[in-house]
Amino acid sequence: QVQLVESGGGLVQAGGSLRLSCAASVSTFSSYRMGWFRQASGKEREFVATISRSGISTYYSDSVKGRFTVARDNAKNTVYLQMNSLNPECTAVYYCAAGSSDGFVDRASAYGYWGQGTQVTVSS
Repeated sequence: QVQLVESGGGLVQAGGSLRLSCAASVSTFSSYRMGWFRQASGKEREFVATISRSGISTYYSDSVKGRFTVARDNAKNTVYLQMNSLNPECTAVYYCAAGSSDGFVDRASAYGYWGQGTQVTVSS
């Protein structure tokens, strides 16, 4: 059982930055691929970024590439999402997820554990 708790969301102006954190309560954190997804009001959940177990490999959606950075600290059982140059289209609930699969890592089905989400609101 993996429990994930996100933090760091809030209200920010367009052009600003936020760093989200996701703490995992599991002793085998380094055995899970970690992902970030987001869901805007009235829309489907969409992939944002993922990071491999070691942290060496990352992959981003085209909409955030170059602005967001995913990182992890396996010693702290924590994954991060640094978000820069935010715009109102980034407004959403952001979820972190943990999974054991290395296939289709941009799909929610690749992840078996999810946090409760943290709200990010970007004002124009």
